[in-house]
Amino acid sequence: MAALNLNALFFNHEISFCKVYNAESKDKLERLFVSNRISFFVEWQEKSFWERFFGRVGENKEVFTIHINEADTSRAKDLAEGIESVQIASA
Repeated sequence: MAALNLNALFFNHEISFCKVYNAESKDKLERLFVSNRISFFVEWQEKSFWERFFGRVGENKEVFTIHINEADTSRAKDLAEGIESVQIASA
């Protein structure tokens, strides 16, 4: 779907902003985005059967991908900087 450009605003132009590797950091980033009016979508990546079967005992690594609108990228980078377990996509 192509992006619509109306008065320099982007619509339907979602990008993968970052990956978050634990639930506490995800919750913290969500609260920051909500308080700064940045819309987002969290995609939870489920483990495959083989990852669950052969995974290490005690390892409960969760991975979340957060998608935002491209127009909010610079504000979101400023907010996410310094939060542990957050890896911002290089694009």
